[in-house]
Amino acid sequence: MKEIMIQELDELKLVGFRVLCSGDQYLVEIPKASLILDKRIGEIKQVINPDIQIGAFVVENQTPDEDGYWVSVEVKEYEDVPVDMVTLTIPPQRYAALRHTGSNSEIRETYNGLHKWVEDNKYVRLKNKWHLERFYEWKDTEKVDVDLLDTIE
Repeated sequence: MKEIMIQELDELKLVGFRVLCSGDQYLVEIPKASLILDKRIGEIKQVINPDIQIGAFVVENQTPDEDGYWVSVEVKEYEDVPVDMVTLTIPPQRYAALRHTGSNSEIRETYNGLHKWVEDNKYVRLKNKWHLERFYEWKDTEKVDVDLLDTIE
């Protein structure tokens, strides 16, 4: 297994699309939303890095507002957000981070290793907080390159 690191991130401001579908459809719908966001990146103002997409989700959402998966990019500030896009502010949090390269259908296995490491190292997964996926490559679902960021305390 690749090296797992602890990362502390400051507040993130995200702009993009919310994907809401049945559980088995996320593997299909998230890549579609990523490609649309990539095509429309020029419409978003104050983008910090157009080459990195950030996925956000809550494992055990407490409200319908937290249900789904956000495909987004980080911005310095919210400014003239396109009407069909959403904003999401992630508070400062601590994460156990593990890089996944390969097929998006194998991400679950990588997560299983990450979750076992978190448990073995006596951290607590915060399933009711925002978890992140930082994508460096997303255009080919067989060759994704992503940091999996699991929120911990």
